[in-house]
Amino acid sequence: MNIVIVDDNAVNLMLMAALARSATGIEPVRFDDPVAGLAWCREHGADLIVVDFMMPGMDGHQFIQAVRDTPRLVDVPVVMVTATGQSAVRRKALEIGATDFLTKPVDSTEIKLRLRNLLQLRQAQNLLRDRAAHLAEEVRVATEAIVLRERDLIVRLSRAAEFRDPETGGHIQRMAHYAASIARHMGEPESYAQALLTAAPMHDVGKLGTPDHILLKSGRLDPDELVEMHRHAEIGGRILADTDSPLLRLACEIAETHHEKFDGSGYPRGLQGEQIPLGGRIVAVADVFDALNSTRPYKKAWPLDESRAYIEEHSGRHFDPRCVQAFVAGWNDVLAIRARFPD
Repeated sequence: MNIVIVDDNAVNLMLMAALARSATGIEPVRFDDPVAGLAWCREHGADLIVVDFMMPGMDGHQFIQAVRDTPRLVDVPVVMVTATGQSAVRRKALEIGATDFLTKPVDSTEIKLRLRNLLQLRQAQNLLRDRAAHLAEEVRVATEAIVLRERDLIVRLSRAAEFRDPETGGHIQRMAHYAASIARHMGEPESYAQALLTAAPMHDVGKLGTPDHILLKSGRLDPDELVEMHRHAEIGGRILADTDSPLLRLACEIAETHHEKFDGSGYPRGLQGEQIPLGGRIVAVADVFDALNSTRPYKKAWPLDESRAYIEEHSGRHFDPRCVQAFVAGWNDVLAIRARFPD
């Protein structure tokens, strides 16, 4: 800890330093120039400042105001030394942030007690601040660990779904990155784009509950099989439901609603427009686009331009127009993602 004493009178400076040393056991830092003293405090910090009122260049009021205008010094105890009878000076000093006063001629016993008490107050402030910072860091580390565990769970569940689904890991990576790009071009916060990047791979986790003879069928599904396949959205929602995790809630929202259509003709609930959560609307564009330009057992891959044209053609019917507009605005991102994650 340090004590700073500022007084243009050499005798007063020496006397005050001796009293502070005797009271606290700390060798004070002394300045006979208030400007130099202020600069030192701003650079090094201070735990207790004693400043005279009458000084050339900068009086005690100006010094205290400058101290309080400095973020790192805003709560440092400041004691101003004034002559007897200067009540107006003391009142103004209190208004601008003085902590205490000492009156000339000085009482050595009183000075020692006041300085010791103020330094103890500062020690308590520092301990409280350090404890608060320590607790905040512990909370940050614990929260980060929880998020990492959530992401690990999502990755593992996504991987489990991949093992049962003929779609490739490249599709899942591309679709998730397309979704994040759409979110960014819609002006959503980067934190939301990153959350989509993590949660979107869970969109088809409900296929864990789809029978193999349907999921792995090489040809087109008959009407009964199609009904069973459509159940994967509902199953995905049930797998991910009832969680306090924001990431898993987003994953649940996406799993349940990425097959809803903007005009209300989708499944499983026939939601319409903005009744469909944003995550579901975004992933609908990303998922369909990549499915179109990917090879499947029952179809060949479409060219990228034709896949894009399909998305634009179905804007307002299958897809949210805002999501489509953002998708098109990020077309360069789409091309880069397609090249980065080939099948």
